[in-house]
Amino acid sequence: MKFQKIDVKNLQGNPWRVIGDQWMLITGEKEGKINTMTASWGGVGIMWGKPAATVYIRPQRYTKEFVDAGEIFTLSFFGGEEKKALGYLGQVSGREVPDKIGQSGLHVIRVEGAPAFEEAKLVLVCRKLYAQEMKPECFISREEIDRWYPEGDFHTMYIAEIQKAYIGG
Repeated sequence: MKFQKIDVKNLQGNPWRVIGDQWMLITGEKEGKINTMTASWGGVGIMWGKPAATVYIRPQRYTKEFVDAGEIFTLSFFGGEEKKALGYLGQVSGREVPDKIGQSGLHVIRVEGAPAFEEAKLVLVCRKLYAQEMKPECFISREEIDRWYPEGDFHTMYIAEIQKAYIGG
């Protein structure tokens, strides 16, 4: 698939639907190896005067090592057509199945030198600006801890500048 660079401010779409319902892949690279995970939590907006994305990764996720290892990661969005593949990539760990991306049927490409997916409708190239582990004492409502963190495996929140946006077509 051919990608066309677009100004992030010209992107169309509803982030609640695109992230929450259709999901996205967070992809990083470490020592020449690529790993990805499916995510349905995150956001986009402006932070420190820059277009930004926030993503959340639990400590046990193998992809976290890849995101932590580099300055850049990508977010790939598919428009709902690749939901089966995204479901697979969210359930299977690259730690146990090293070829999980190949098994998913998706194809890795490079966008601005970073790994993304040929089948994506949108790729955001993101540069990490901030990372912080969520802490139980910072929650206003205990309800969220009880519901989402019964094992105490709090996400790390990443804020990243969206450096480039590409649409597939």
